[in-house]
Amino acid sequence: MSNPDMNLQEEKNLDELFHFVDYSAENAERSGYSNYSYWRSVFQNFLKKKSAVVMTFVFLAVVIFSFIALHIGKYQYTELKVDNSLAFIGSFDSEFWFGTDNLGRDFWCQVWYAAQTSIRLALIVALGECIIGVVIGCLWGYVRWLDRPLTELYNIINNVPTVIYMTLVALIVGQSFTTMAVAMIATGWLIMARNVRNLVLMYRDREYNLASRCLGTPVWRVLTKNIFPYLVSVVILRLALSIPATIGMESTLSYLGLGLPLDQPSLGILLRNARNYFVNYPHLLIWPALIVSLITITFYLVGNAFSDAADPRNHV
Repeated sequence: MSNPDMNLQEEKNLDELFHFVDYSAENAERSGYSNYSYWRSVFQNFLKKKSAVVMTFVFLAVVIFSFIALHIGKYQYTELKVDNSLAFIGSFDSEFWFGTDNLGRDFWCQVWYAAQTSIRLALIVALGECIIGVVIGCLWGYVRWLDRPLTELYNIINNVPTVIYMTLVALIVGQSFTTMAVAMIATGWLIMARNVRNLVLMYRDREYNLASRCLGTPVWRVLTKNIFPYLVSVVILRLALSIPATIGMESTLSYLGLGLPLDQPSLGILLRNARNYFVNYPHLLIWPALIVSLITITFYLVGNAFSDAADPRNHV
């Protein structure tokens, strides 16, 4: 037979353990709120990769020092030595830290001015390719009637060898910084546009995009809000690969005499000038080659790491 007093005590204990919670609209809304931020998650994932962070500082140090080095140098990059009979100085001393070139100019200023020129060209070309490639790629993949003409345009431009194209531009238009930047952008957007177009085709007919079109959402809003966030990691990767590729292309074209004019030093021009003197004066090749390698390798590693960090699939 159960004890009534015991049952009352158990009910009292249960009442102390459990109680009704008053409804609060503010607390209910807060419980459904997520503190997730896409770009904060991107940078958090990127900072976890210590090697990529170190490479970022190395690249930024090279870029910043290319401007500082010209101010701490003793000569201008166009200034000749008084005594040209001592044009080559293979050993480093307090006056010429990197020696001099074949015309007697301070090679320290030559190298850092050339690095500045090549980096500026690479950044301009990369941004130009990115903007044009993303815009054309989005339209190429989303607007159906544009697929055929843009595909034919891509095939025509892509099948022309770059060396032949740049040779014609150099002979017809001339050689200058602006001409080379525009000419490289005019063909460099193809890869970016093709990658963006293929991804847009994948996401164009997803259910939420079909619903947006049925509701009358403008095309530009569907592209910018619904599709473009999925393209960020690919765009960043292509942007990161474009910078070392541009520097390498500029070096190759300048080596062949199709790049920048001789009165505007670049890393490619320094490498071309060094080919006749490398055996006796290796410093003329070593310093430009070292700067080119440092810039391309560091930015390639940083770009890959940032692209992985920007991929939403890697976010928790």
